[in-house]
Amino acid sequence: MPMVRTQALVIRTVDVMETSKVVTLFTRDLGKTTALAKGARRLKSSFHAALDLLSVCDMVLLRKSSETLDLATEGVLVERFGSLRRDLKALYAGYYISELLSELTDLYDPHPKLYDAAIVTLRTLGDESLRERRLLRFELACLRELGFMPELEACVHCGAWIESRSREDSVAFGLATGGVLCRDCRPGHPHVATLSARTLDALRALSTPGSAWRDPSWPRFVLESCRATVAAVLCHLIGGRPRMMSLVGA
Repeated sequence: MPMVRTQALVIRTVDVMETSKVVTLFTRDLGKTTALAKGARRLKSSFHAALDLLSVCDMVLLRKSSETLDLATEGVLVERFGSLRRDLKALYAGYYISELLSELTDLYDPHPKLYDAAIVTLRTLGDESLRERRLLRFELACLRELGFMPELEACVHCGAWIESRSREDSVAFGLATGGVLCRDCRPGHPHVATLSARTLDALRALSTPGSAWRDPSWPRFVLESCRATVAAVLCHLIGGRPRMMSLVGA
């Protein structure tokens, strides 16, 4: 049984027996893992507050070779996110992030960039003015890092470049086909939504590095359309609506 030390975000906890917990962790090095923390509920536990939901901890795990739970032997608290303790909406957003990580990732499939994106997003949820956009960026980071990112530049069917001539143009977006469709390819495809050119431009900005995603000139309907589009993609992938989605405005 190899011993592994890694930084981890606690995304789920379940009390078991009288003194222990089963914790689901999203780790930087191992990906998602589930471990038994014996004695974690005792007052003088060696884990202290390291295994609180949405805390970041330095964990030592004993990896099991079978399908049984890993064993958490040590946990030291590294970081808590203060805004989650002060702001209920920020806390809901944090719960939503943990739910996405739990639902979309597989056991022992590491995605260090996604781990980093989750930590950065959790640190910045206290900024109410940008919270919605940061959640959108995290959702799109999930899709990109896990290989589900919709095609936003070229027709997903024929490869033709999608370029709107004016802000009033509309673009077809296929939920089942995984991206934008040109006018010639749109007929016959199921589950097709219509996006404004401004919504498509906003989605492109939100999904790429740089500061364009902060553009203050976007009207409210553009952000609402982005939220609805990304939410529909996530629900299609998960096979249902995440429980926390309605509490974060989606």
